[in-house]
Amino acid sequence: MQNNADTSGLMVAERRRHILSALERDGKVVAAELSRAFGVSEDTVRRDLREMANEGLLQRVHGGGLPLARVNPSFPARERQQPRVKEELARAAATLIKKGQVVFIDSGTTNVAVARHLPRDLEATVVTNSPPVAIALSEHPRVEVVLLGGRMRKDPLAAADAVTIAGVRQIRADLCYLGVCTLDPTFGITTVDLDESYVKRAMVEASAEVVALVTADKLGTVSPYVVAPLGELTWLFTERGVSKEALAPYREAGVTITQALETETDPAQALSPRDEPGG
Repeated sequence: MQNNADTSGLMVAERRRHILSALERDGKVVAAELSRAFGVSEDTVRRDLREMANEGLLQRVHGGGLPLARVNPSFPARERQQPRVKEELARAAATLIKKGQVVFIDSGTTNVAVARHLPRDLEATVVTNSPPVAIALSEHPRVEVVLLGGRMRKDPLAAADAVTIAGVRQIRADLCYLGVCTLDPTFGITTVDLDESYVKRAMVEASAEVVALVTADKLGTVSPYVVAPLGELTWLFTERGVSKEALAPYREAGVTITQALETETDPAQALSPRDEPGG
């Protein structure tokens, strides 16, 4: 029978409550640090994390644990989530596109908002796998829209198969607005769907710069399928309430960060990390 207490004096249930509190506070837990804090072996902590993962309380990763990625609701339901924040992020990020550029706009409700906020006098080409993005641009007077083919996945309302990837690989884009499900400094850009991960990865590889619009709840979370390491991201637009400490690892990776309308720099004027001397 498993002991309900250990040499730290904490009951197992109490220790796990501390782990969940640390996870909520810090966005991750590290087994070695928990071992020292609790005065128990790393094997004990790893067992805690493994059992908590089996119970659906966290995601087990090498060396520790991370918050669970939230299951994506339907597209209409996501449109109703944080609409004001998404509009602010989209309005700021839409200023990045310059005249004559070729731009990928990936699927996602926030990226649909980007399409709606493109200036009416902008002349550019938008390539998208998202019918909602294409529809949002259908009445734009000067933006040419290229809709990628392939099997449409009904939940994200986006094309995502080998045909879609083949279309992406025929294009060299100046900019990519990537739909981001989860973003973490260590594990980079990840997503919940395998087919979507291939399409997103192809867009990243085919673009000179990559933009992510990420609400606070997606930061520090991980999904099963890897899209790209954090270093592939050029711009991060997120909420004004995210702390400097939480954003520090992203800055250290060379990502240019804008927080909603409280921009650290004018996104239309700032140099990207890849344009800086020695970058």
